[in-house]
Amino acid sequence: MGHLELGRPAVSNRLFRWQMTGSLKALTLHVADVEQGQIVMPNSSRLLENDQMHPAPTRPWLILAGLALGVTVTNGFARFAYGLLLPAMKSELGWNYAQAGWLNTANALGYIAGAVLTMFLIRRLSPSRLFAFGLITTTLALLATGLNAALWWQTLWRILAGIFGAMSFSTAGALAAGLFQGDPRRNALAIAILFGSGGGLGIVLAGAALPLMLDAFGPGSWPWGWIVIGATSLSFLPFGLWAASTLRMRAQSQTQPTPLPVRRMLPELAGYAGFGLGYIVYLTFLSEWMTEQAAGAGFIALIWVILGLCICISPLVWRPVLARFRTGLPLALILTCIAIGSALPVMLPGGFALLLSAVIFGLSVFMAPGAITNFTRQNLPAESWGRAISLFTVVFAVAQTLGPYGAGLVGDLFDDIGVSLLAAAGLLLIGAVAALRQKPL
Repeated sequence: MGHLELGRPAVSNRLFRWQMTGSLKALTLHVADVEQGQIVMPNSSRLLENDQMHPAPTRPWLILAGLALGVTVTNGFARFAYGLLLPAMKSELGWNYAQAGWLNTANALGYIAGAVLTMFLIRRLSPSRLFAFGLITTTLALLATGLNAALWWQTLWRILAGIFGAMSFSTAGALAAGLFQGDPRRNALAIAILFGSGGGLGIVLAGAALPLMLDAFGPGSWPWGWIVIGATSLSFLPFGLWAASTLRMRAQSQTQPTPLPVRRMLPELAGYAGFGLGYIVYLTFLSEWMTEQAAGAGFIALIWVILGLCICISPLVWRPVLARFRTGLPLALILTCIAIGSALPVMLPGGFALLLSAVIFGLSVFMAPGAITNFTRQNLPAESWGRAISLFTVVFAVAQTLGPYGAGLVGDLFDDIGVSLLAAAGLLLIGAVAALRQKPL
């Protein structure tokens, strides 16, 4: 994916800045890729502070591949595959839009709980153990989701998938950041590959397989979709667990919080709340909207594959913008692009508009966290990064939980989920306007 230069951190001490160019710098870059539509563990940029790892491993790229497959499970499968199965589940189970949206809201609630839980567990358990535990339990949760159609059962396992996925996802970057100690460029590249390629791969694989499976065997085969996803995750387990076992990190120490200029950050915080509210609607209901428009399974699969591939290469597109500005302009531009991608299918019905929508949305959606991290690094001293990112994470998390269920209610009100996509685009544009007002701190 290339190495991202997100700007010079606002740190006055040159010696401290030099020391920060190793693993902590890479882990803070991890936050730019981690959130990519999901939740980052609060204070995750502290994971490497005051920590000593064993000497760099001899096969770092192979280890990185194993960690990336873990992200494929906890991010690409556990977070976003539901959007591909939603049309069949809604049809077979007689759900309304609100019930369908609720399951992604439940997953987001679980992710918040898992992120907070990890914040406390990381003081007592190593990131390697948390990554392994989260990967195993997320896989089991995905398998269990296909065993019962009851809404309570689906809710339970979507929440648990969120909790367990957060444990593994939040610690993956800490592990990857130690692969190339003393080499910031390779470290940054490793983090970018981990979350760009790892998350994007999950969307590509699920998008290529699930619509075609449902078309071949009918909507009643949706439980097998979860089982196939779970079985695929199970096949990734040995590689992912081996990768984590080769890296040894101690439990993390707690550091003293640093006060933040919250009032002066309000425009950026408001913009990020708009992102959380709006982006998840597209990923939750796109397949349902396409199904209602009589799109074929092959075309739905194509759209999701393009979406995943664009997510993988998106850092290369936005790197110059993220590196240049200290204001809210990068976030505003990114939110505008996500809004355009969300609204295009409804405003210009047709195959070409859908393809263009997938490209624009995919190239932008995972870069909003990058804009936030860039803003944090360029405007605050390094000792404030963790606290600032935690604050942005909480705002994002709360907004994200409201998005799917709220969109479902709007869809039920108008009997058209396309209205929800337009409403999401409107929220994203409001967020863009707010972010545009953000000045350097």
